[in-house]
Amino acid sequence: MLKAVNTLLLSAISMASLASTDVETKLNDIENITVEGKATANTLPVGTFAAPISNLEYDPRVDLQSRNMAEAQADVSIRGGIFENTGFRVGSTTLYDPQTGHYFAEIPIAPEMLTPASILTGANNALYGVNSSVGTVSYQWKPIQSGGGVSAGVGNNDFNIQRIYNAYKWPSGSTNGSWGVEGEYSRSESDGTVENGDHQFERGSARIQHIDNDSQTDLFFGYQEKFFGWPNMYTPWNVNETEDLRTRLLMLNHAQKYATNSRFEVSAYYRKHNDHYVYSREKPEIFQAFHETEVKSLAWSGNHQLNSDFAINYAGQLMTDAISSTSLENNFTSRDYYKFSIVPQYNTQLASNQSLTFRLGGAFDDSNRDDSNVSIISDLALFTVNADNTTSKFYLSYAEATQVAGYSAIGGSETGGLFRSNHDLQRESSQNLELGLSLDKLDWRLDSAIFYRWDNELTDWTYSFDSTSARIANQVDMETLGLEFIAIKSFDTTTLVASYTFLDKSEDYVEEGIDASFYALNYPPHRVTLGAIWAPSEMLEIRIDNEWRKQEDNALRNGDDSALFTHLTLTYSPVQFDALDIVLAVDNLWAESFEEIPGTPGRGDQFSFTVNYNW
Repeated sequence: MLKAVNTLLLSAISMASLASTDVETKLNDIENITVEGKATANTLPVGTFAAPISNLEYDPRVDLQSRNMAEAQADVSIRGGIFENTGFRVGSTTLYDPQTGHYFAEIPIAPEMLTPASILTGANNALYGVNSSVGTVSYQWKPIQSGGGVSAGVGNNDFNIQRIYNAYKWPSGSTNGSWGVEGEYSRSESDGTVENGDHQFERGSARIQHIDNDSQTDLFFGYQEKFFGWPNMYTPWNVNETEDLRTRLLMLNHAQKYATNSRFEVSAYYRKHNDHYVYSREKPEIFQAFHETEVKSLAWSGNHQLNSDFAINYAGQLMTDAISSTSLENNFTSRDYYKFSIVPQYNTQLASNQSLTFRLGGAFDDSNRDDSNVSIISDLALFTVNADNTTSKFYLSYAEATQVAGYSAIGGSETGGLFRSNHDLQRESSQNLELGLSLDKLDWRLDSAIFYRWDNELTDWTYSFDSTSARIANQVDMETLGLEFIAIKSFDTTTLVASYTFLDKSEDYVEEGIDASFYALNYPPHRVTLGAIWAPSEMLEIRIDNEWRKQEDNALRNGDDSALFTHLTLTYSPVQFDALDIVLAVDNLWAESFEEIPGTPGRGDQFSFTVNYNW
């Protein structure tokens, strides 16, 4: 079992697959730092129930900046971008919230229903991402397997959690087909790791699936309700703010294989999100805002194999949204989005153990409120299989991507208010040049990349000490140099995951008098992660994730610019009860007070004791 755990994690991190022709695998083969599987040791959070983004804060591929905790309100940035540069993709479609990227990660789907996150950057993000100029966090629907479990737990800060999940699969009557249903209900509450940082979360989700040798169809519905508070959540004026969120998601997804090595996937969804923001929980009459957004979307992606040498990769999405708000000026309240991308692919065998893949194509982005844009997508990859079946890959890519600003940035007041908008915000564009190398050996793997990205007219939220607004939407031209190393090593009873990332930025703001940046200049020039899974016996498993960072100086940040975070989990599985797990866990073991978002207090330490019974 111990070797199986190590092998599973190592293979999950692995990105290259010589034989597979599945479109998602081809996607991962080209862009080196697109890692399938968890790049962290821990898979479950400590302070609430798991969500698709849980534990991304210890993932070396992304920077997760949370308010309260990741599952409360999380800004996910990739490679030094900001939260609105990151998309979240399920199946073939990008889930979107038109008000602000703060709510992109409001995804009411139980993690058991999804594959681990794949991080799409460069050419893959340009091909498959929508309105996400830097990166996309991508998930696929998993095949349903019969089983389930119940969980209950308690912790410090009056934390408690309850959860039930169950799935059932049966033959459909055809030779290889099956039906499946699954559902879950989860809830948690706590007084919070800091004063006025309480939360009350609830989620229910259900899925019906039909699957056979060549296709998979999923119908999903999810509902999520969250209340949470945090001091200085969005403003730097020592006020206790709160948010009350409700998210509903209905999605239909169909994936189909056909002909030889060809595949397509179609996804459609309806998403409705309500936000009630209160500036001061003690005096809500000072300022509060109500928002309701609706999004409808149809998307598709696929790979059509013309012959052994040529294939066509393609993707597209049609999306329409609408917003009702008490705080926006409503210069427009709806928008339509269109994206079409097509990237032909050429494969050639250079030697018996060496192949070359070249992709060159483009994407077209448009909306009924903004100018259109055409982007180039290209990459070249050399793949080598050694005599011992180990592999190496060297690649070079150049890709462009584009996006438009959300309603909070473009649709509010330009003259005052807590959050000052800019009606003149233009379409943002990004250019990414990248060089990478990966080595995949029998019991270790190394992935590395160096990239240079030009972001033009990027929308950032900034602060001026002379302003009466908490933050102001401003455009900036940004250049980012980045370096990434991710290494995985497997031993008999232990697996290690380590990484180092380096970022360097230069900026040119359109406006003057900016004293601090909440997002574009809130990044770590140096960041190190170290995770380990150790199973000293069949009854005991220890998982640990560590992150050390040195953050760029920021005039709004209180306290140190460096931090060390640790997430530790001990799981005891008594041999007398195969279905029982007893879990002790702690996050932020050293009680770091580091402000992940400058001016917003960091999370405190959280301990939990959980009992899980599985069937």
